[in-house]
Amino acid sequence: MIRICSRLLLLGATLLWLVVGCTPEEILLGAGLLELLQDDFKRGLSAYQRGDYATAHGAWRPLGERGHAEAQYNLGLMYNKGRGVSQDDVQAVRWYRLAADQGVALAQHDLGVMYAKGRGVPQDDVQAVRWYRLAADQGVAESQFALGVAYAQGQGIPQDYVRAVRWLHMAAEQGYAAAQTYLGIRYVKGEGVTKDVVEAARWFRLAAERNYAEAQFLLGAMYGEGEGVPQDDVQAYAWFIVAATQGSAVAKEYRGYKELIAERMTDSEIAAAEKLAHEFWEAYVLPFRE
Repeated sequence: MIRICSRLLLLGATLLWLVVGCTPEEILLGAGLLELLQDDFKRGLSAYQRGDYATAHGAWRPLGERGHAEAQYNLGLMYNKGRGVSQDDVQAVRWYRLAADQGVALAQHDLGVMYAKGRGVPQDDVQAVRWYRLAADQGVAESQFALGVAYAQGQGIPQDYVRAVRWLHMAAEQGYAAAQTYLGIRYVKGEGVTKDVVEAARWFRLAAERNYAEAQFLLGAMYGEGEGVPQDDVQAYAWFIVAATQGSAVAKEYRGYKELIAERMTDSEIAAAEKLAHEFWEAYVLPFRE
């Protein structure tokens, strides 16, 4: 009887064959099995995309048990979100860890999040940073941002603003709006970089135009004070309107500042700001809601 070579491994969508000592017949049989496994994975993916989570779980669970890394990650997501299964943080962590140990970057990030929040595992910032770093090294912007924040706040790692800025820059360059905003704040405060309000305003604008509400408020504040940009109450008030309409926590906390700006504006300036806010909404909010 032909046996399946034990050195044939399936790593996510990539087929890695360790064929030393395998006969040609073993390789062919193994390849056929891998093709069947990939068909099952695609069947699960199709079911998941149409909202048939029970079928997706039924297709992916056997694959996950066989070591299919992508299936393991997707099972972690299903348990995390309670899709097709009862929501279960412990099971989510189990599947994330299996995929993360195989190098799946998003699984490494999500496992870091579970440690950071103490979901399914005891809260542990050191472990969170460990997994964030592995994912960040693979280019995951969310992990690069999380690692930057960890360095800035000294959570799970010694505080180091220079390293914080390095990781925030990596995420910001990928267009990650939260990182762009947090990086802008570092430039305002001069933490890890030379203070530069022009550069801060640039990063706030990039994030604001990617519909990040906190950056929209901060950019408005820069216009209100004439910091890094020409002083312009119309621009300031327009950005305040957009941020507040989206429920920005910062805009709510500092709503008195918006009112202060309004007190020094004429009726025509307020009308112009409201018109501009509508234009901003159409250009920078609606496209991200479609």
